[in-house]
Amino acid sequence: MNKTLTTIFALAVASVTALSHAQEVKGDVEAGKQKIAMCIGCHGIQGYQASFPEVHKVPMISGQSGKYIAAALTAYKKGERKHPTMRGIADSLSEQDIADVAAYYEQHGKTGAELPAKPGREPSVQVAELLKKGACVSCHGDNFAKPIDPSYPKIAGQHPDYLFVALKSYKVEKNAMVGRGNAIMGGVAKQFTNAELKALASYVGSLDGDLHTVPQSRFR
Repeated sequence: MNKTLTTIFALAVASVTALSHAQEVKGDVEAGKQKIAMCIGCHGIQGYQASFPEVHKVPMISGQSGKYIAAALTAYKKGERKHPTMRGIADSLSEQDIADVAAYYEQHGKTGAELPAKPGREPSVQVAELLKKGACVSCHGDNFAKPIDPSYPKIAGQHPDYLFVALKSYKVEKNAMVGRGNAIMGGVAKQFTNAELKALASYVGSLDGDLHTVPQSRFR
């Protein structure tokens, strides 16, 4: 009897998993190309800087994992990330829109070049200890450019000032305008002083990565 129940339970779990996969929204690159008008005004201009919550370069998203972009936009839509501009944009997007935009940026500007397994620049002793303490490579992968899960971001080569602002945002609590509600990253970021987070951001941002800002034709 127990064997029968176990088999039934296993089949039920398999059915639910299969249904979940079947219902996953698939992104369309060409459709995404028609939906990025609100993105390119910031992410399609080389060196463009945001002024909230402080002055920093907007993140490079061309070449980023599509699943991460979708996860980030969904987090803004749900209010788990609280940047007002990004929340407003995410609120205007459907699930299909998010999937299409994410698919577009994942392939945008891809070079096909393989990154080395190890960083081209060794960290200082201080930064090496900070990376070890935060166990950063355990999620963000080799060279911080090969995350263990595609819903985690590639961070190698990202703008250091953006990385610093992003890391600090995980430490913010009870603020309607600023903050990110990821429990894992919150626990990691709160271990460090802002000076230490800045040192981490500076090192990771100095590495070679897949991320780019590809100027859009209308801004060239």
